[in-house]
Amino acid sequence: MTTARDLFIVSMDVASSRPVDPGDLSLALAGAEVIDLLGSEALALDGERIVPGGRWEQADKLLDRAAESLVRQPPYETVEDWLWRRGRGLSSAYLAALEMEGRVTRERGRWIPVRTSRTAVADSPERRRAAERWASGDPVLAILATTAGIHDRPTEEADEIEDEAVVTVLAAVGDAVAELEAVRQRRTIEEAAFDNIWRGP
Repeated sequence: MTTARDLFIVSMDVASSRPVDPGDLSLALAGAEVIDLLGSEALALDGERIVPGGRWEQADKLLDRAAESLVRQPPYETVEDWLWRRGRGLSSAYLAALEMEGRVTRERGRWIPVRTSRTAVADSPERRRAAERWASGDPVLAILATTAGIHDRPTEEADEIEDEAVVTVLAAVGDAVAELEAVRQRRTIEEAAFDNIWRGP
C-alpha cells in the first residue's frame, strides 16, 4: 500500500463523516505520491525542485505512472508545479483504479436493489491497513488528511516529522489547498456581484 492509497481510502471510509472536496483531495494525493516516491528513492528534492532518480517500476500502477511523468530535464519541476499538474483529476483516477481492482463497490439501495451512485470501500487487507495507519496517528497521513479537509487533527504532528523533504512537500500541499480555496472564494464573490448586477437596484 502507498500513502496516496491510504489517504484515498481514509477519505472514503475511515473519516467519511464530512464531504471532501475533490480538488483538495487531488492536491493532497499528488503530494502523497511525491512522499511515496521519495521513500522509494525514485526522486529527491533539491530545495523545492523534484529531481528524478533511477527509473524502476513501482509496486503500484498509479505510483508507477506518477514516476513516469516526472520532468527529467533541468530545470526540474517544483513541488508546487507538480501538485497542480499531477493533481488535476487525481482523486477520480484513484477511484477508477480502485473500482477496477474491485476494492470499491457501488452501494445498493436499502429497499430497491439497484446500484446507486454512492461508493463504498470493499472489505480487504488494504482497507484494514489504511484504517490501522489512520488509527495509529501516522503524522504524514494525518497532516495530508487534515489539509484535504477529511478530518481535523492537531497540527503538532508536523513536529514529529524529521525528514525535511517530506516537510517541504506537506507545506507545499497546504499552500496549494489554501490557494485553491482562495480561488473558490474569489469566484463566489464575482458570481454574487454578477447576480446583483442583473437583479438591479
